[in-house]
Amino acid sequence: MTEISKPEPFNALYQRACERKGGERALEALLGSPKSPQQLRKLGDDRYLAEFSKKIFQSGFVWRVVENKWPNFESLFFGFNIDKVLLMPDEMLERKAADPAIIRNYKKVRTIRDNAMMIDSVRREHGSFGNFVADWPGEDITGLWAWLKKHGERLGGNTGPYALRALGKDTFLLSRDVEAYFRQHKLIDGGLTSKRSLDRIQQVFNQLQQQSGRSLQELSQIIALSSGDNTVI
Repeated sequence: MTEISKPEPFNALYQRACERKGGERALEALLGSPKSPQQLRKLGDDRYLAEFSKKIFQSGFVWRVVENKWPNFESLFFGFNIDKVLLMPDEMLERKAADPAIIRNYKKVRTIRDNAMMIDSVRREHGSFGNFVADWPGEDITGLWAWLKKHGERLGGNTGPYALRALGKDTFLLSRDVEAYFRQHKLIDGGLTSKRSLDRIQQVFNQLQQQSGRSLQELSQIIALSSGDNTVI
């Protein structure tokens, strides 16, 4: 088993990213910001279902095609209104899944209703799904990933985290560059999504956040820009 190394301090990481991207101003221009908890609470439950659904359809498919067809998804699925989606019988789902206006994949279409059920269950307890997401602590963001994988449909792997990022929830992402950084610096050993690796990655991000006061999103992007192919996500 490879010996796990200590993470480098944020200042060293940030300085290297600045050098690679042409200075501090250039680097900062590449960084994004998450939504505030208040903004997440204001997002309707329909927007959470819509983004989860979009990322499910984009998984293993050309993202641009999904984007181009998305207005048709919005129309066919009642703007992802939770109550209306929950009333859709199997026969209606089958008809919509066969509509050429969208991407015809019945198994993925069924996840729309399945995840509407998940959101409905959460909103009954927390008032809204936005409240639930906003209240989830960033120091355990991988715990939210695991929750979505367990309770949602097809929200495991990168799908849940990418949906959370698109919605504005502060999260890091395990892009190829971020993974390469953690392996190059011997911060993880073994499978990327094993509990041991995820706990270690979360720990490193928590330490970097304590040192810098930066969001997990910014830290994820700074890591990506400090090494690898400089992919910003």
